[in-house]
Formats: sequence, structure tokens, C-alpha cells
Amino acid sequence: MSTLTQSPHETPRPQRSAGPARTLTAGRAPRWSRPAALGGAIVIGLVVSLLLGWTWTGFAVVTALAFLLGHSAWAYVTAGPRHALDTFWGTLVWLAFFLALVPLVSIIWTVVSVGAPALLHPGFLISDMSSVSGVADRATVQRGAPLMGGIQHALIGSLLITVAATVISVPIGLLTSIWLVEYSHGGWFTRTITFLVDVMTGIPSIVAGLFAAGIMLTFFDWANGGISGGRQIMGITAAIALSVLMIPVVVRSTEEMLRVVPNELREASYALGIRKWRTIFKVVIPTAISGIASGITLAIARVVGETAPILVTAGVATQVNWNLFNGWMMTLPVYIYRQLMNPTAPAAAQPSTDRAWGAALVLIIVVMLLNLAARIIARRFAPKTSGR
Repeated sequence: MSTLTQSPHETPRPQRSAGPARTLTAGRAPRWSRPAALGGAIVIGLVVSLLLGWTWTGFAVVTALAFLLGHSAWAYVTAGPRHALDTFWGTLVWLAFFLALVPLVSIIWTVVSVGAPALLHPGFLISDMSSVSGVADRATVQRGAPLMGGIQHALIGSLLITVAATVISVPIGLLTSIWLVEYSHGGWFTRTITFLVDVMTGIPSIVAGLFAAGIMLTFFDWANGGISGGRQIMGITAAIALSVLMIPVVVRSTEEMLRVVPNELREASYALGIRKWRTIFKVVIPTAISGIASGITLAIARVVGETAPILVTAGVATQVNWNLFNGWMMTLPVYIYRQLMNPTAPAAAQPSTDRAWGAALVLIIVVMLLNLAARIIARRFAPKTSGR
């Protein structure tokens, strides 16, 4: 039985080094470097803040700077300048993210902690301010009587005005965007419409309120022979003002969604002999309905918290008004403003302040629910793909 022997002319194979093997993580900072750097930064922030005078702001600033510089220096020593630069900018981005969260968390915490007691008070959501006087608020402060009054009229007013504004603005915005995408040919008229929509997006809300009030004042002056009698201040006037703010948002969001629809779908429909209008309503809009519905919901969330145009157009009320075409109406933003600026009992303003914070909490919940509804609608009506 023969054995294989190495030829004397063959080059001997190099022997593998017995030293430590290289890995993909060689030359990098250890995973525990970030928490260790953060712990050291917290210690430095505590020491510096105690020496210079304790404030939460000073502690946060010193800790952030110490963490940024310390973590970047550690990366420079262990991994080199390129990794240190990447660590520096990555840490800076995370610090900016947490800095942006500070106002949001602070607002939510303040509103929830201060407004929750009023919101949990019996009758706050099902009573109005028609029977509340300064005597009741003084009794609440002096003798601990139950908090009187609620936001029922403001909730109903906000709902009616927002629904009316949606009914006005959605058809106009949807049809305008359809014309811009499907029927216009990029001429001067199209560019003019697009420019005016962009201008409307940035107009102050008080201008929209003055515009709606001016339109209704002109209408009643014409209908009553030059005597309006202040009848233009009502819910439908506020709905017109809010629709002026909603229309450009609906137009821009719908236009972008319609442009995303592939032209191949339109061409396939035309090839089957289907008319253009039917292609738009049976093919294009169903394909883009997810983004369209989401944009409409976000537009509603944008106007539900407006205060200035409502003050000009709907006025102030203390009881429920179900008629959009007669009488003043109250909304949640105006209710908050009035309770803070004009308390029911100026000498005992705490009950009014509590009602304002409770209404603010309800308004935030409404806006959050609308944004959540926009996400659910976008996910529910999104076109199904083969991967699902």
C-alpha cells in the first residue's frame, strides 16, 4: 500500500499563526461603551450642577455635552478618527431627537396631570355653562363645592362645524386635484391654480375668518337691504372659514396621491374602451384612496384646533346650539380661550382654569384619535400586494 509523500520541489504550506484571530468587530468600541459613557456623563452632570447651582436644564445640558464628547473620544481611541466622526454625528442626531421630544412630552404630561381631574369630574362632558355663575365658582374655591359646568356645548359645536367644513372642502379639493392631474395640460391656468393653492396653504387663520365673515356679511346685507344685524356670526360662517384652511391641504395631498398612480393602469383601462371619467372613479381613485383618506383626516385634525377664525365667525355661547344657520356657537378652542382669559369668577379663577385644562385634554385626545384614524385608514385601504 503506497503512501503519499511530499515532493521535494513543492513549496511548504504556511503555518497558521497562533495569535488571536481577527473578527469583524476588531477595531471597534465595545458594546458597553455607550452605557458606560452615559453613566460617566450623568456623574459629571451631577457634579457640575451641584457645584454651579442645581437646575434640571443645566444638568441636562452638561450631561449631553459630556456624553457627546466622551463617547466620541472613546471611539477615537479604540476605533480611529473615522469611526469617531461617525459616532459624533450619530450621537448628535440622537440628542436632537430627544431634544425634540422634550416639548411634546412636557405638553402631554402637563395637560394630562392638570386636566385629568376636571375630565374625570361627573357631568363635565354632558353639561354646559348656561347655569354656571361666579357664585358657584366662589363656592367651589371657598367651601369645596363640586365643580360646576362642562364642555357639552363646545363638543357639539366643534363636531357640527368640523363636519360642515369637511362637507364643503372635500368635494372642492378632490375635484380640483382631479382636474389638475387628469385634465389639465400644464398651461398658465394650471400654474396659476397651483400657485394660489400654495398661497392658501400659508395664509393666517384669522384671514380665513375675516374672509368668511365678509362673505356672509355681504350676503345678509344684500338679502336684507343693507341690514345684517350681526346675523353673519353663526356656525356655517365658521365652517366656511375652516373650509378655506382645509381646501389647500386636501388639494395638495390628493394631487400627490393621484400622481403616484401608475399611468399603465390608466392606459389599460382606456385600452378596454372605458371612458376617462369612469377610469378616474373606478381605477385611479380606488388605487389612491388610502392616501386621499389619510390626507383628508389630517386636514380635519389641522382645523379642529383653530381658535382665531371661530372667534370672528361663530362667537361665544354658553349653551348647546344645534343649528348651524342661526345663533352663536361654541367650540373647544374658543372655550379654552374664554375660560382662561375671562373666568366666570375673576376673584376665584381656579374652577375656570380647571375647566380649560380639561377641555385642552379632550382636544388633544380628539386630535390624537384623528391622527390614529388616518394611520388606520391608510393601512386599511392601501392597495394589496403579492407580498401580503
